[in-house]
Amino acid sequence: MSRPVIFDLFHTLIHGADEERDRVVGEMAVMVGVAPAALVAAYHATWRDRLVRWDVEETVRILAGRLGGAPTDDQVTRAGEHRRALGRRVLDSVSAATLGILDALRDDGHPLALISNATSDTAEAWPRSRLARRFDVAVFSCDVGLSKPDPAIYRLAAERLGVGPAECVFVGDGADGELAGAAAVGMTVFRTMEHNDTDPGWDGPAFATLGELSGLLRPGSVEQPAV
Repeated sequence: MSRPVIFDLFHTLIHGADEERDRVVGEMAVMVGVAPAALVAAYHATWRDRLVRWDVEETVRILAGRLGGAPTDDQVTRAGEHRRALGRRVLDSVSAATLGILDALRDDGHPLALISNATSDTAEAWPRSRLARRFDVAVFSCDVGLSKPDPAIYRLAAERLGVGPAECVFVGDGADGELAGAAAVGMTVFRTMEHNDTDPGWDGPAFATLGELSGLLRPGSVEQPAV
């Protein structure tokens, strides 16, 4: 069996859409009767809670309440659906080229997994996305209560693939310390710069476009740990 490959999602397979996220949160603020700039700031300040604890509606209720709002159930539902539509839209932005690369890796026998620090709107949209059927395993921080670079989330993905961490290759842009986290559990790590040059200080193998990955996965292309 070819080595399993574990991917990050945002800024690795798809763009992170950071500016659009802020715009959508500002629109949600109007729906629930709080100041847009304040809600955007609150979203940024509570990113860890949103990644591992709160679902879409909890986030709206908690943060609007902290800002002095008292949204109705209908307002919360409307704002939540606005956020879910964003989650679907961002996943749908995956390019045909990226899908083709994933298909080629599967054709070459590589099991594929995903580890994403993501909020519940992304996890809910995932099963119906074009990406989902390309992956054997998908681990979302909001579902498992863990986030990168916690070693446990990498080990969980490897366990669900039925292999040890040292048998896996991890591919990510480097946000949230994910590259060091993967290396710490023994994974071979490749940094992608296709969507964002997030971790330029990483001194391991890197590539500019995802299409270069298949060459790096060939035996002997880079030094890889013994398994």
